Amino acid sequence: MKQFFIFFSMLLFLTTLVYSQSTTGCGTTKTTETIKSVKMGIVISTNDAETVWNALRLANYSRSENDTVSIFLLGKGVELQTINDKKFDVKGQLDDFLNNGGKILACGTCMRSRNMEDSKVCPISSLSDLYDLIRKSDKVLTF
Repeated sequence: MKQFFIFFSMLLFLTTLVYSQSTTGCGTTKTTETIKSVKMGIVISTNDAETVWNALRLANYSRSENDTVSIFLLGKGVELQTINDKKFDVKGQLDDFLNNGGKILACGTCMRSRNMEDSKVCPISSLSDLYDLIRKSDKVLTF
């Protein structure tokens, strides 16, 4: 009986030790795996300043984490260049994204329906390009 008690006590001690080394505060588990970069596709289909600003902020943050980010503008999203808002600096976020290697494509049909022309920010693209973006991305977000 004494040997069983000693064995059980040692087992309990080792279990506690292993558990305490595998968790951090609030029960979250430590991980030693390295996080690989992500290929992220972002589809923007709005011209709402705050929404576009937040989408671009996320894109810029993702780029700073060494993720590959491509943006496809669809519908009202092709109006991105014309968004001017005092509170939400869309142009500043857009410039940061492009200067840090971000890639933007824009739906040609959507641009032509608004009498817009090809530009550096909004190069005319097609649904085939959107399809490729979706297939090649690990994650696709829509705004």
